[in-house]
Amino acid sequence: MRNTQKLHCCSTLCLSTILIITLFSIPATSFDTITSTQPLRLNQTIVSQGQVFELGFFSPSNSIKQYVCIWYHKIQPRTIVWVANRDNPLTNPSGFLKINQDGNIVVVDESSNLIWSSNQTISSTNSNIVAQLLDSGNFVLRRENDLNPENYLWQSFDHPTDTLLPGMKLGWDAKTGLNRYLTSGKSNDDPSTGEYSFKLNINGFPEVFLTRNKVIQYRSGPWNGLRFSGVPEMKPRGSVLTFSFVMNRDNVFYSFGLTDNSVYSRLLMMSTGVLQRYTWIETSQLWNPFWYAPKDQCDRYRECGVYGICDTNDSPVCKCMEGFEPRNLQAWGLRDGHDGCVRKRRFKCGDDGFLGLKNMKLPESSNAVVVDYETMNLNDCEMVCRKNCSCTAYASKNISGGGDGSSGGGCVIWTTELVDMRQYAAAEGGQDLYVRVSAADLVRISNAVYFKLHLKLRNLTSDSSLNATY
Repeated sequence: MRNTQKLHCCSTLCLSTILIITLFSIPATSFDTITSTQPLRLNQTIVSQGQVFELGFFSPSNSIKQYVCIWYHKIQPRTIVWVANRDNPLTNPSGFLKINQDGNIVVVDESSNLIWSSNQTISSTNSNIVAQLLDSGNFVLRRENDLNPENYLWQSFDHPTDTLLPGMKLGWDAKTGLNRYLTSGKSNDDPSTGEYSFKLNINGFPEVFLTRNKVIQYRSGPWNGLRFSGVPEMKPRGSVLTFSFVMNRDNVFYSFGLTDNSVYSRLLMMSTGVLQRYTWIETSQLWNPFWYAPKDQCDRYRECGVYGICDTNDSPVCKCMEGFEPRNLQAWGLRDGHDGCVRKRRFKCGDDGFLGLKNMKLPESSNAVVVDYETMNLNDCEMVCRKNCSCTAYASKNISGGGDGSSGGGCVIWTTELVDMRQYAAAEGGQDLYVRVSAADLVRISNAVYFKLHLKLRNLTSDSSLNATY
């Protein structure tokens, strides 16, 4: 009996010892939160409540540098969507991510040297502040009992690196003064700030520019109420993706969402200069390229110069619209359209008209003027443009109500030379643009249209006669 008791005590002691050893040897915590008393060590991670995202230290292959990153918890190989200290890696063999005494979330090395900080001015002590990883992929700094997103002290969504996730905002916030944008890494193995950025230009009629060292390489075209006018792939065709654009006195931003939360999608500014949207295919266990830009010759900024129109359905791709001619005939003949087009005749204000162009990517719009009266239709826009002798073109600001803007939606007026236009096939998208031309050019265009229509009708009559004969 005594031996049995000894055996029982020994078993209990051994079990307790094993449990203690097991608890202290776990390299990662299952919690989603870091507190002032519970920092994150180099060999630990936190996982969002729904096990969608994971945060921890990560070292690229063949590197001693350590970065605090967020990645998808269940996807292999590891897909990183955010890096805290991308330009200040930890190079010591140990470090911590913790709540600092000033309330900020910081990365420190083994000697408590500051590597990275959220760098906020916080009025309260750190005792009631936590950092939490959400299922959206957002890493937020907040007061312990305050779950209101409006009261976050800091959030990673306001400081994107190279990836835009569903719910993230690309653009300007008046409250914080931030203009959130994507910047590529230097390479697949080096997440430090690279050459390429994808940034919303809030001047004029807002649109997004892809730049290399601040030089424009590609632009999205402005938002027309349905999509960016230069991204026809955004047309809804049963996609799980939704897109939104907000422009008011407090915010100007673009974001996207998903109608199915089981689907993963991300927009990546790659180190090669390509903007790539990926969607995760669960059955194939791979990231599928969904869309990318720039994708063809006409996506290159100013490919056909001033007043030139780029059209991949034509050969050569550059053309001058009616009333214009190539500025450099020799270069144009050698299929170099960068010098663009010039007017054949100067228009006389009050004795001119407008050439309608369909399925257009609207011109570069940094200096465009937005007349934001939603009741204004295209006829109203024309009247506004006619009264301004500097007006070179106009279009509807918002085509979501009437398709072409004829029923209202506000106006966009250009008073400078028109740059980086593109024409799509009817099935692709784009919208109507009206360019100011001289009265003489309008007469010539009208005569040409009449001749083509007359010729077409004559051919149809001839064909009918032949069919009647046989």
